[in-house]
Amino acid sequence: MTRRALLGAFAATAVAAAPTYSKAAGFLRGGGDIRRIKMYSGRTGERIDMIYWIEGKYIKDAVKEVNYFMRDWRTDGVKSMDLRTVDIMAAAHNLLDVNEPYMLLSGYRSPKTNAMLRSRSRGVAKNSLHMKGQAADLRLGSRSVNQMARAAIACHGGGVGRYSGSNFVHMDCGVVRSWGG
Repeated sequence: MTRRALLGAFAATAVAAAPTYSKAAGFLRGGGDIRRIKMYSGRTGERIDMIYWIEGKYIKDAVKEVNYFMRDWRTDGVKSMDLRTVDIMAAAHNLLDVNEPYMLLSGYRSPKTNAMLRSRSRGVAKNSLHMKGQAADLRLGSRSVNQMARAAIACHGGGVGRYSGSNFVHMDCGVVRSWGG
């Protein structure tokens, strides 16, 4: 049995048995004893459906897979993602009450990739939180940019950018703020 299959079997059991914390603080309210992230990448064709936190503890192997999944696909560079960002993403997804995975457009970005994107678009920050592993750009086919942004803003966990023209939402664990339309 592979590690992924074992984690999947364990996760299925944990999901069925996990109670929820209805009085949890902030964006974790309603998050329960587990945290799960579901994403796919149109660039690499990869998918992830991973329980990465159970009963107050991050699962080391699951976090490692999330970090790899959110790598800079242009350079194959991997960085440890700030788990606060992953928590915000998971909590917002939970609030949206969808089964559809996020489409990850951008997670970690190497300085080289960020500089290249910045040369092509004025919307890319010079000191982007993507380079620190603290941000993600996401899309859902079944929800609008405004719906996604409202869910992320409700988490009160960091920055939320609406990019309606490009149909994605930026979520980060930086200072609480929002922008875009």
